[in-house]
Amino acid sequence: MQKYYTWNKSSRKFIRRKQGKPIQKYPDVYSTDVIGRIYSVHPSNDECFYLRLLLVNVRGPTSFQHLRTVDGELCGSYREACQRLQLLENDDHWDQTLNDAVISSSAQQIRTLFSIIICRCYPSKPIDLWIKYKDHMCDDILYQIRNRMENLNIQINEDIFNEELISIEDMCLMMSNKLLIQLGLITPNRPMHDVFNKEVHREKTYDLNTLKELIQKNLPLLNEQQKYVFDTLMKVTNYDTGGIYFLDAPGGTGKTFLISLILATIRSQNKITLALASSGIAATLLEGCRTAHSALKLPLNMQSNEFQSCNISKKSAMAKVLQECQLIVFDECTMAHKNRWRL
Repeated sequence: MQKYYTWNKSSRKFIRRKQGKPIQKYPDVYSTDVIGRIYSVHPSNDECFYLRLLLVNVRGPTSFQHLRTVDGELCGSYREACQRLQLLENDDHWDQTLNDAVISSSAQQIRTLFSIIICRCYPSKPIDLWIKYKDHMCDDILYQIRNRMENLNIQINEDIFNEELISIEDMCLMMSNKLLIQLGLITPNRPMHDVFNKEVHREKTYDLNTLKELIQKNLPLLNEQQKYVFDTLMKVTNYDTGGIYFLDAPGGTGKTFLISLILATIRSQNKITLALASSGIAATLLEGCRTAHSALKLPLNMQSNEFQSCNISKKSAMAKVLQECQLIVFDECTMAHKNRWRL
């Protein structure tokens, strides 16, 4: 294509070259020895990645359906077409990784490893890996159900496999904000709203009695300045006035103590508040705290592009959490890159 045509950005069309070597018997057609390429696509961009793979390997495609046709049969997706054309590497190394984990790891650990593999390593046939190791990833679920039902004769069944898939999908939502069906696996049988309520449920699973005990114990211990900050933020959250507040004080003066009390107070009202930190170490100081990169899906390289955005879609589970959130606490915010505040 690029030998005889150029791409016109304004009209978004290919037009014939007006310079170059004329083609014999076609004086109005010119060619040149130009080298063209297709933009690189990250494997996480699912079908676009497999579409690109087909474009550079299938000769003379005439349509998108032609690209998905293998041996006269139309494939359901570009990924399936790539698999049938053997354009994807085999999953032997991921198979061996899971096989090693089965020897000494718990079912929960194997599910976590499996979730990491399908979210970050992009295996060619994740469904085959799940079918092979699904029995090893549900031992704890089977144990819990047997104890709950007080029946040791219960065996692994489809309901248990469904619970296993739900657990894996929950981890995938946290890691990559993707459902299993987007990662090449079958989707678990649960109401769609449950997928989105999972993140909300996570932020509301705190023990209210424990929180109230903490408040009763620590609220009288606040000094005058801490009490002023506490009352100010409580008014902001109760009346939804909004705003940005910066808490600055020397180390050891009770900032973490105060923030923990504020978080507990809002959560005791069954409301959502997010605790974020610049680093994993700082995140360990507050209950339910996560790094800003993990919670808000921030770009890892904040310097590469001035115009960046958080990888949170409008209809995602995390978007629902942010919509219902009453307060966002960002611990050690001065350690964050300045581009974070532009997102």
